[in-house]
Amino acid sequence: MNPYATLSAAGAAFAAGGICAWAGVAPSAQLFGPTICATGDSGAIALTFDDGPNPTATPMLLDLLERHKVHASFFLIGRHVRAFPSLAKEIAARGHAVGNHTDTHPRLTFLSPVRIEQELSRCDEALEKAIGGERTPWMRPPFGFRGPQLARILRRRGDEAMVMWSIWARDWRPQPVEPVINRLRRAQGGDIVLLHDGDHRVLEGDRRHTVAALAHWLPRWKDAGLRFVKLDEFKKKG
Repeated sequence: MNPYATLSAAGAAFAAGGICAWAGVAPSAQLFGPTICATGDSGAIALTFDDGPNPTATPMLLDLLERHKVHASFFLIGRHVRAFPSLAKEIAARGHAVGNHTDTHPRLTFLSPVRIEQELSRCDEALEKAIGGERTPWMRPPFGFRGPQLARILRRRGDEAMVMWSIWARDWRPQPVEPVINRLRRAQGGDIVLLHDGDHRVLEGDRRHTVAALAHWLPRWKDAGLRFVKLDEFKKKG
């Protein structure tokens, strides 16, 4: 046996594994199917919120966005929608886009195709019952974790786009507002910003830091001339 050939094969396998691991979590990776990770418009920013609806934070966010005449996109968890259907309906009624964030927020890379289908379908059902209308064409995988089985399922579902992000506030845990404000300092035109109005672990998570950070940045972003787009507007451009 040629030891160099064995080492070369092992190195190639290690490199391939590293690429797959990167592609399964990197927001900009396209290996496991096309993803949307930027607005495609240097003058526009997209605010996206995960893990709601959450009665301790979502209403404050909706009021804040309305005061600034800003529309955003909310990726909702099915079990939270079933717990607070009127709040899910209010998000849509105020003109915001709604996306599928699965039913229970699992790591999809570790689930079978059947389980992934169930997660997406149960969230669809919760959204349809609470909001009505057509099935949302947007989904975001929990934690951003995805693999080849998710891409195949989305292709089979036909009209669903996977949405990632280009900047995140790392706001998923209770914390002082100052670090969140500082992380959002990098946001600029073209970015899809990942924020959280809910907590996938509990129904009513503390997101006061997210609301306060947005209250700080919204007027500054508008003064800088940035426009705000929601995902439905991406569809019109596409």
